[in-house]
Amino acid sequence: MKSVYVLLTMSLVLLVSCAQQEHIAPQAAPTQVKNVDVLKNGNTSNIVTENVTYFGNSVGFLAKPKKEGIYPAVVMIHEWWGLNDNIKEMARSMAAEGYVVLAVDLFNGKVAKDANEARELTTNIRNNPSQAIENMKAAVEFLKNQNNVDKDKIASMGWCFGGGMSLQLALNEKLAATIIYYGSLETDKAKLSVIKWPVLGIFGEKDTSITVDSVKKFEAALNELGIENEIYIYPDVGHAFANPSGANYAPEQTKDAWEKTLRFLEGNLKG
Repeated sequence: MKSVYVLLTMSLVLLVSCAQQEHIAPQAAPTQVKNVDVLKNGNTSNIVTENVTYFGNSVGFLAKPKKEGIYPAVVMIHEWWGLNDNIKEMARSMAAEGYVVLAVDLFNGKVAKDANEARELTTNIRNNPSQAIENMKAAVEFLKNQNNVDKDKIASMGWCFGGGMSLQLALNEKLAATIIYYGSLETDKAKLSVIKWPVLGIFGEKDTSITVDSVKKFEAALNELGIENEIYIYPDVGHAFANPSGANYAPEQTKDAWEKTLRFLEGNLKG
């Protein structure tokens, strides 16, 4: 259990509050660097992807290795923008590392064009939180039913809105690991006590939405409960620093966080 300041040159109401405070800068021009340009990626030619229906009419994006075998899996949860091309790109990158990845859709096929629309979509989640949780639980069940998935090695991962939802899934479903990128946190030890697996948290020091103080309280609660955790707070970066379409994008920190994510999953899902 550790907290590291990386040196580089929960209620659902709070979860939605995180989304409401996310950067509202215009989407980047097509020429802006993409995560695929800076992340360590496996060979994406060795994966296959498809759209799958996994919960009612909800259609997720499934990415998996071509080679036959049994693989650990990841439920990937989008930001408040929805299941957009950036999240699908991340699913491909993760699958290329040897995981079956289901990127869920909590917005019924809608992708926000701007911050106002994103805020409206997350408000719908606030008004019907149980539906979102059931959606994610169905994603876990879908993965368990795949012939190429190790049913005991399923993790959750999300960014901002999705980071908070990743934690919410952990509070409602047995997993093998939980990854939170600057998502809304829970400090109630009675609620957190259900987590019996490692947690990875990635945060920015200058995030005014998910503050360093709230991260420290979250970490303290995990430590008091004996929950294995790795909490990283990156200096001089703000909220959503790993989103290549946003004003706060920090490529070097994003690359480092991704490498930590892969090591964390390697140790807890493949070890």
